[in-house]
Amino acid sequence: MEIIPAVGEAERLRTELLVVGVFSGGALTGSARRLDDRTGGRLSTIVGRGELGEAPGATLLIHHLPGSVAARILLVSLGKPEAFSDRAYLRALSATAKIIAESVVSEAVIALAEQEVPKRSLNWQVQQAAQILADGGYVFVLPGAHPHGQKARARPLRSIMLLVPQTLTSELVGALRQGIAVAEGVALAKDLGNLPGNICTPAFLASTAQEMGREFGFDVEVLEREKLEALGMGAFLVVGRSSANPCKLIVMQSNGRKARSRPIVLIGKGITFDIGGTPLTPGADPDEMKFNMSGAGSVLGVMRTVARLELPINVVGLIAAAENMPSGSASRPGDIVTSMSGQTIEIRTHEAEGRLLLCDVLTYAERFSPACVIDVATLTEACVVALGSHASGLFANDEALAAELLRCGGVSGDRVWQLPIWDDYFGQLGSSFADTSNLGGRAAGAITAACFLARFARAYPWAHLDIAGTASISGATKASTGRPVPLLAEFLISRAAEAASPNGLPLPSPSAMELHS
Repeated sequence: MEIIPAVGEAERLRTELLVVGVFSGGALTGSARRLDDRTGGRLSTIVGRGELGEAPGATLLIHHLPGSVAARILLVSLGKPEAFSDRAYLRALSATAKIIAESVVSEAVIALAEQEVPKRSLNWQVQQAAQILADGGYVFVLPGAHPHGQKARARPLRSIMLLVPQTLTSELVGALRQGIAVAEGVALAKDLGNLPGNICTPAFLASTAQEMGREFGFDVEVLEREKLEALGMGAFLVVGRSSANPCKLIVMQSNGRKARSRPIVLIGKGITFDIGGTPLTPGADPDEMKFNMSGAGSVLGVMRTVARLELPINVVGLIAAAENMPSGSASRPGDIVTSMSGQTIEIRTHEAEGRLLLCDVLTYAERFSPACVIDVATLTEACVVALGSHASGLFANDEALAAELLRCGGVSGDRVWQLPIWDDYFGQLGSSFADTSNLGGRAAGAITAACFLARFARAYPWAHLDIAGTASISGATKASTGRPVPLLAEFLISRAAEAASPNGLPLPSPSAMELHS
């Protein structure tokens, strides 16, 4: 898919599909109004019939409108004019992306960015448009198979012209480039999450990281069991020891700055499949246990975005990869293990195995003298109960870092909500036999899980993202969402802009960029 920023009069462009915005009540935006004049008022007549829904994102496709040089016109509702916001704009873009992905058109012109969004810059509008439109063309393809749910045929080449209401600047082109790069990272995270557990093993995650390293020129090291044992990672190793697929710690380093600087460390939970040790993990949809590696997928995805944009920032990605399976060598409830930090842990349940992986990697992260550490994990069902699928849970031992992530969530649309890790909750993790247990009971489950991790993250500013409710969709349309790649990308892009210049000057960008999906 090629997305091109351009300046022009939408109503004069010959295209297979022209997309314009309309407010509920019939108020036409600039391009729609000029198109209405060109067609002798036919467009406003159609809108006046009330066929276009009022909710943001409602659509109406018009074929062969007399007077228009476009073959098709797609009207997209922007909602009520007085209530128009960034959320309405994003819904309009998402609806447009869906229509284009399902249509037979090979090219389109989109004029939605001409409408000013309150409290948002045009750069933001362009970046979001590029990201959502590129992501709209995503199709999961099983290795060696045809696209899922489609007949064996070549997909038409998509060329999208994104109209902007002013002269093109390097900032606007850079914003478009960033949006496409984020979508590329999201696509990788989706691919990894959607793969079945028999393909996406710890070894597969390692090979994916190594291929990225060769492609983009950053360092990748894979630590095997022997090395993990030498490091004293008893908590990490106990999770995957009963699987035929050995666990691995994958270390990726993207050194975007020539000058030595403290890196940002991202840690991804990579339980490639989780059926439990002893006892077996219950559940109505055990096939969805493959999504337990979504934290790892998101870190791999955002590392691809970082590399694609050549961000001037040092980033370390740590992937804790393991498969949790039953066998005679599986640990038992009540077993005690010693973590890399030296703290002993009583294993009360195998349904809290992800935090055992993460706690040792949080200790391992200290060797990088990080500016901050962010771990990403599908950690608790309790977070799903608390926040549903709309926001990821945010926990932090540093309020400035938490505020930064909250802001980046608002900018990216990939939102988070902060929950406390007060001292009051740590008592729930008590053990009569070890320094701590890995389970804090039913009450405040997401919080006590974060409190457990906090015990191993005292050496640096740290944040934990619980993405159990946001990383995937359940039901008939179950699939990976690629979250929180947009959030992490916005965080790193912002940090890179600060590192590049105290004035936040734009990053270098080419005149155009393609995304192939």
